[in-house]
Amino acid sequence: MPDSRTTNDSSHRLSHIPVSILDLAPITAGSTAAESLRNSLDLAQHAENWGYHRYWLAEHHGMPGIASSATSVVIGHIAGGTKKIRVGSGGIMLPNHAPLVIAEQFGTLESLYPGRIDLGLGRAPGSDPLTSHALRRGPGSDGQDFPERLAELRNYFQPVSGSSMRVRAIPGEGLHIPIWLLGSSGFSAQLSAQLGLPFAFASHFAPDYLLPALDLYRTHFRPSAELAKPYAMIGVNVIVADTDAEARRLATSQHQQFLNLIRRRTSQLNPPVDQLDWTPQEQAVVERQLSYSAIGSPETVRNRLEHLLAETDADEIIVAAQIYDHKARLRSYELLSELFGGQRSL
Repeated sequence: MPDSRTTNDSSHRLSHIPVSILDLAPITAGSTAAESLRNSLDLAQHAENWGYHRYWLAEHHGMPGIASSATSVVIGHIAGGTKKIRVGSGGIMLPNHAPLVIAEQFGTLESLYPGRIDLGLGRAPGSDPLTSHALRRGPGSDGQDFPERLAELRNYFQPVSGSSMRVRAIPGEGLHIPIWLLGSSGFSAQLSAQLGLPFAFASHFAPDYLLPALDLYRTHFRPSAELAKPYAMIGVNVIVADTDAEARRLATSQHQQFLNLIRRRTSQLNPPVDQLDWTPQEQAVVERQLSYSAIGSPETVRNRLEHLLAETDADEIIVAAQIYDHKARLRSYELLSELFGGQRSL
């Protein structure tokens, strides 16, 4: 398990690790997907200037408040509008797709934007059961064959010698595209350890198994051509404002979103409110799901993030921020960049 070093240990200083962005491309109440995607590009361009390491987008389907369902297309949109920042998926839900299709899509992205594309993979549906059924038609589409699909996908990126007639991914074949495994349990932690791949844990919405999963990953890690030692990234909800009170109010949009999920409702991202209308039980569930969050003034957020780094010994943080007002979202990421040093070379 991670050791008990204090946040004063310089290895856990926020300025010592890469900080990245997970963008859920929020569609706010009264707006459109088109506006959401324009805002995502604007944020990515600012993030590049502020020194963020990578910019990932997530695959979700059938959700009125998220515009990134065609994740590979949106990655191309972001990469095409930026110059240096790494862009990728956090993640592509592999059981929703034929591995050959993903190999071709990301082979195309890597060909267009060489050295900048990441392929993060998950096995959850990223949708409700009916939408999942519409996506995953046919046998073997329940995610249980994820290791086999992953092996097939990785094989498509291998160079071909001679005149082999095997199925080929062109573009894709012979390209080096970093593959990450994403998860919220021990399954992906163990698989990424066995394969020697980097691992990202979805602690921004599923924190309960984080520490055991990190321990499992690090304990069983096998060095590979990709990685000589374990590399773990954790997801954290971060909202920074000039004051704690302002940040907490901005965070009520995110709280409403999770509250709606508990109530089995879907909606666009709502504006912040002064008082949340929830029961004590609902409040406890939402706050538990979002316990890996840092919300407040810059100093409050710095202290919280450095505590999380000491607790997890993470190699990288990826930040999610479901903020209704785009200017406030930009301001939050700008303030955060100042905490980790900002303007660092990528």
